[in-house]
Amino acid sequence: MPKADIHPKWYPEAKVYCNGEVVMTIGSTKPELHVDVWSGNHPFYTGTQKMIDTEGRVERFMRKYGMLDDTAPANQSGSKEK
Repeated sequence: MPKADIHPKWYPEAKVYCNGEVVMTIGSTKPELHVDVWSGNHPFYTGTQKMIDTEGRVERFMRKYGMLDDTAPANQSGSKEK
């Protein structure tokens, strides 16, 4: 037989708040949940996601650590100009 009184209280109508507004009702062990991001304002779900220039970041990394055949820019060559 399972032990009695070891489980938390279940709230089947727990409110989820985002920016002071109730955004959904779910079942939870807490009566209220306050969140910063939910599917209604997350960039992935709203379609406002920014496209990151990953190619530029990879090329910059490769250049920085000398993994490209291209010559490094003058300011990263290590020589000091006076």
